[in-house]
Amino acid sequence: MDAKKIKVGTRGSALALAQTEWVIARLKEKSPEAQFEIEIIKTKGDKILDVALDKIGDKGLFVKEIERELLSGAIDMAVHSMKDMPSETPSGLMICKTPVREDPRDALVLREGIGNLSELPPGAVIGTGSKRRECQLLSMRSDIKTTGIRGNIVTRLKKMSEQGMDGIMLAAAGLKRLGLEGRISQYMSLDSFLPAPAQGALAIQVRAGDSMLISLAESISDNETCIQTMAERAFLEASGGGCHMPIGAYCSIDGERLRLDGLLGREDGSAAVRRSIEGKAGEESELGRKLAQMMLKELSGNEG
Repeated sequence: MDAKKIKVGTRGSALALAQTEWVIARLKEKSPEAQFEIEIIKTKGDKILDVALDKIGDKGLFVKEIERELLSGAIDMAVHSMKDMPSETPSGLMICKTPVREDPRDALVLREGIGNLSELPPGAVIGTGSKRRECQLLSMRSDIKTTGIRGNIVTRLKKMSEQGMDGIMLAAAGLKRLGLEGRISQYMSLDSFLPAPAQGALAIQVRAGDSMLISLAESISDNETCIQTMAERAFLEASGGGCHMPIGAYCSIDGERLRLDGLLGREDGSAAVRRSIEGKAGEESELGRKLAQMMLKELSGNEG
């Protein structure tokens, strides 16, 4: 390995830094002589905090500026949350095979005295910036209210208490990576509450053709995570998804068998469907596309 420091680009939040440090630690286990330097890059999504994500209307809100630095050669590698990645990767860049996934579930953080969703009183207010979470929460408890919330995890926890919310919903992975697992009141079961496609997985991005860094990054890849994220992201891409509509997906693996569960809703939240499809390893992208096509057809048939 070249003695030159490998510059790794990331957002500046505590979670982004924890994720990047975790990746670097795994890479150093595989290549102890490698030297790394973290470069913090501010993205559009970090700068616009007073507008809901679906109102900004821009894919790649948390990655574009980092990708620009990677393409220019200012950094050598980037670490992102996979769920923030647009379905299309810019020409000249590639996402390496994915390292092992953290907990994919969503988690409820509730105010003191409330243990889980069923204990919330009617009219209780839950903070979430996600249409997918809002849609599923309200299908389970139509008598509660949701309110928009933006910012990093620590900011959201602070807002919850300052604004008198009864709870907030976050990705379990982020809370765990920051050592805040103890704040979780309830994990949402994958059987009843689908996460964002590739939630809990990380994306290591490098320049296409940089064989040394591709080889290093893929030395820490996890086959099961690669299969899951490929299926879930194929579903996301085929459904035309972004922040504008409720989209959830989770791929479970049993030996050679795959089961992909998907959630798809209209932008206005007036209808949402959850369906599943089964297949075998090696068919993950095809399963994602098939399930999305089937559900889009069903949603369009429900119009009117």
